[in-house]
Amino acid sequence: MANPIRKLVDNSKKQLKKLNQIADQVDSYADSMAAMTDEQLQAKTAEFKQHIADEIEDIQDKNKKNKVLANILDDILPEVFAVAREGAKRVLGLYPFRVQVMGSAVLHGGNLAEMRTGEGKTLTATMAVYLNALPGRGVHVVTVNDYLSSRDAEQMGQLYNWLGLSVGVNVGDAPADEKRAAYDADITYSTNFNIGFDYLRDNMVRRADERVMQRGLNFALIDEADSILIDTARTPLIISGPGSGVSQLYSRADRFVKTLQRDEDYKLDEEAKTTMLTNEGIHKAEVFFNLNNLYDADDTALTHHIDQALRANYNYLQDKDYVVQDGEVKLIDQATGRISEGTRLSDGLHQAIEAKENVEVQEENKSMAQITYQNLFRMYKKLSGMTGTAKTEEEELREIYNMEVITIPTNKPIKRVDYPDLLYPSARAKYNAVVKLIQELHTKGQPVLIGTGSVESSELLSKILMAQNVPHNVLNAKNNAKEAEIIANAGQRGAVTVATNMAGRGTDIKLGPGVADLGGLSVVATERHESRRIDNQLRGRAGRQGDDGFSQFFLSLEDDLMIRFGADRVRIIWQRMNLDEDETVITNRLITRSVESAQKRVEGNNYDTRKNVLQYDDVVREQRELIYKQRNIVIDEEKSLEWVLLPMVKRTIDRVVDAHTASKKTDEWQLEPIVTFAGNVLVHADSLSVETLKSLSRDDIKAKLLGLAKENYREKKAQLYDPDQLLEFEKVVILRAIDQHWTDHIDALDRLRQGVGLRGYGQLNPLIEYQNEAFTNFNRMIADVEYDATRTFMKAEIRQNLRS
Repeated sequence: MANPIRKLVDNSKKQLKKLNQIADQVDSYADSMAAMTDEQLQAKTAEFKQHIADEIEDIQDKNKKNKVLANILDDILPEVFAVAREGAKRVLGLYPFRVQVMGSAVLHGGNLAEMRTGEGKTLTATMAVYLNALPGRGVHVVTVNDYLSSRDAEQMGQLYNWLGLSVGVNVGDAPADEKRAAYDADITYSTNFNIGFDYLRDNMVRRADERVMQRGLNFALIDEADSILIDTARTPLIISGPGSGVSQLYSRADRFVKTLQRDEDYKLDEEAKTTMLTNEGIHKAEVFFNLNNLYDADDTALTHHIDQALRANYNYLQDKDYVVQDGEVKLIDQATGRISEGTRLSDGLHQAIEAKENVEVQEENKSMAQITYQNLFRMYKKLSGMTGTAKTEEEELREIYNMEVITIPTNKPIKRVDYPDLLYPSARAKYNAVVKLIQELHTKGQPVLIGTGSVESSELLSKILMAQNVPHNVLNAKNNAKEAEIIANAGQRGAVTVATNMAGRGTDIKLGPGVADLGGLSVVATERHESRRIDNQLRGRAGRQGDDGFSQFFLSLEDDLMIRFGADRVRIIWQRMNLDEDETVITNRLITRSVESAQKRVEGNNYDTRKNVLQYDDVVREQRELIYKQRNIVIDEEKSLEWVLLPMVKRTIDRVVDAHTASKKTDEWQLEPIVTFAGNVLVHADSLSVETLKSLSRDDIKAKLLGLAKENYREKKAQLYDPDQLLEFEKVVILRAIDQHWTDHIDALDRLRQGVGLRGYGQLNPLIEYQNEAFTNFNRMIADVEYDATRTFMKAEIRQNLRS
């Protein structure tokens, strides 16, 4: 039987062997590039571009052209990389290491390069970005926040500009013309958030010149790819419009759930993060709201609000899941520790939290457009990424994005020491041990980065340190504006930095003078995150580029992860052994392995959540792509939309006639509604009578109505003698009908998805049910669009503005 582990190892060796061969080829150009003058080196860009243009100039078939282009880029890769490498040395004073060349080759191949923290991922990307920008189809470098986009564009942009390429930065609140200029550049730096919403907004415009992304989605290179492709993928991007006001049930449900007692009135499931009423709780709800039966069909809205109020009060915690700032509830990204600006929980949960915190409850919004990050990035012709931690999610990245995770060796051997976890019986004992270690390291002068799991934990530890007179900085979602400054000083002698998961991700912590002699940066964590990747990211802040350093995780039986996964069993053992809570600590690799096993379970649950979100969005994806394609056809038409509008009219007529002539007996046909339809939708009310239709067959009735409609169309065409006016009118009519019904359809599907899960109790598959209803609703929506477009155009009265 084949050994799967050996197969993986052998495959990894083959990949590294191939990457080394590519690095050898790039190295072979080093001397010739070094001998060139600046002007000669800069001229290589135009030379490469001309070569590419010449090779694909006469190819008409789009697929063949793309294939040939891909082969050309592969062929010129060694020389192009060598140019970018030499350019970086002259412009940035940095010469990419061999391992960085290997990493960039992985990126060009459309895969994910796993490179340890401090290995210079930003510089690594430059060679692949330069190569893929040469054809002029655009390269998007995607970062996790606007700060990193601006920083990287400014730093690496010096190199690209020197080589003759343009660089743009797309920030969230920029005007449309600035966004358009950024996307028109050879290389565009942007966040995933901005790209997603720009894509959705571009498919809501009414004019071609209003789009900001004029070119298609060509090549995306994602920095911190695990954060963007994995952590943020649980939440779809949604553009919302105003809803139907604020329900008073939010505050009433909140007042009710605040009267309940845990275990007696409700059960809290720590592992599943759910809360449910007990029988006693149900009885109290019926008394509180004066009901006979809480689960009566007429009270579904109330039960929904109670469920959300329970989750808001007992599953979502302030300073852990969200913060309250400026009278608003703002979510905290659990992967980065940063505030997720502009993001709101759906299905009324955000409003329930607002009611809980006694801030203004904002009205529920109506979904107008949405897409998942998975489907957004899968639209790119080529996708690649880089991060320090991705191997744990290799299967998901391969299955969802068709990307292989390839681990790149470090430039220098890793000297950081990762100690086994320390487990304490209580949070108090744990924090006492953490503070004691921090004091020892601070006295010694060795810088310390302390990782905490929430804003609340970071502030608690800060208070303890202040009480012990230990000077320190705090980095969390409440003061992330100072992130760059705090992280820049975190490696200095004597520095103590308390941080949430954000921990300066994307920014290297460089050691100050003399710190290496003290043992380098020390990373101390006060709990394990539910994802191993986040823990590895924190560890990776120390020991960059062969620096000394160590990491140590402190755990307690009161930590969330431990409570959710088996802390009670360990506590029983503790009590049986009659161990002292303040003095006793368990140091054993078994504890570390047990925690990692729990983390794997959580990661599996999160993967299922992301996969579930994607499965539902895949149902909408085909519909969305079809609608967006049709909108773009209408927007981009330059002559006439008669070829679009008249088939809509014909299909509308066919549906109405078929619906009223379904019987095989002609004397049972409903001709009156057909005449009414014609008068209300197609022509003047007096243009048709029942008597006219009585002697006609079904097909003849359709032909008669279509003939009248075409005659009406020609009359309007004559009235609007300017072809441009007619075209503009046609566009307005069709787009208005599409947009109105598409947004209603999206909102209906959003609500269907939120409620369809209940059908599982009836032994029905919720996803299949959703697929079936989505398909039926989509066909109904198309019919409604065509009916409205037909009626609006045919019944419109044309008046010319005449000047005497």
